[in-house]
Amino acid sequence: MNPSQRSAIIKSVTAKLGFDYCGIAKAVRLDEDARRLEQWLNKGMNGTMQYMENYFDLRTDPTKLVPGAESVITLMMNYYPGEIQKPDTPKISKYAYGQDYHHVIRKKLKQLLQFIRDHIGEVQGRGFVDSAPVLERSWAQRSGLGWIGKNGNLITRQHGSFYFIATLITDLILDYDDPFAKDYCGSCRRCIDACPTDAIQENKVIDGSKCISYFTIELKEQLIPDEMQGKFKDWVFGCDICQDVCPWNRFAVPQQEQAFTPVPEVLNFTTGDWEALTEEKFNEIFQHSPIKRSKYAGIRRNLRFIQQKNKTP
Repeated sequence: MNPSQRSAIIKSVTAKLGFDYCGIAKAVRLDEDARRLEQWLNKGMNGTMQYMENYFDLRTDPTKLVPGAESVITLMMNYYPGEIQKPDTPKISKYAYGQDYHHVIRKKLKQLLQFIRDHIGEVQGRGFVDSAPVLERSWAQRSGLGWIGKNGNLITRQHGSFYFIATLITDLILDYDDPFAKDYCGSCRRCIDACPTDAIQENKVIDGSKCISYFTIELKEQLIPDEMQGKFKDWVFGCDICQDVCPWNRFAVPQQEQAFTPVPEVLNFTTGDWEALTEEKFNEIFQHSPIKRSKYAGIRRNLRFIQQKNKTP
């Protein structure tokens, strides 16, 4: 079986597993990305996310993750919901409407790797879904799936940017897709102008330490800085502002993965329901949800913070 035949088989089975896109790139060291990442870290734009400083070489060289790596297979799965939350309620990022994507996609990656071993031959490989030092968006662009927008998201021409990205690094030699060469953001600045905390800078630089998602999810056991007061637009878990205003997301279509069906409470909870939620009920409702990442105490903190803007002095 030649590399082209192997690639065709892999792309066919990824579609059956529910992935919307599959692209393949040659496993090489990402020297340019390494320089950008180092500059970003040196400016402290990772905030308290010290884990992003760890395993620097692993992030930029796939052969450090899989010895003898030849190919990086990038997979994308739609998470755009068919329904959204009620207006004027605490907002949840759309990626967290359903079950935790880590568990859902990790299972599919294991199935894909097993299929390759059963039908192509014994190979070494590791699958990653936002859980290891892999520059997923760079690999997605290198494998022809889309371009990295001004908001830092991978954007597809077909259906926008509401996608989970996963990678499978393997020592299997495959047929490689051409990189996505064009940037279709053009002169558009909607995401930059819409970001209420000025986290989106010029030249596709995102100051993670200013992002609403950082404050509502990553910032642990600390108060949200006072200077952010009134800027959260009612977001209590994550933020979709830069994606919601992106013109390319007018092409977004509802996802088809059953596991990503919205938790009813996410769609239907009022502000009062969120305020009355006990820790026991929180753990029960969101036990399989990404929302549990903020923990009950984090959601309570975030609720108090967005409510302060409505209080009169």
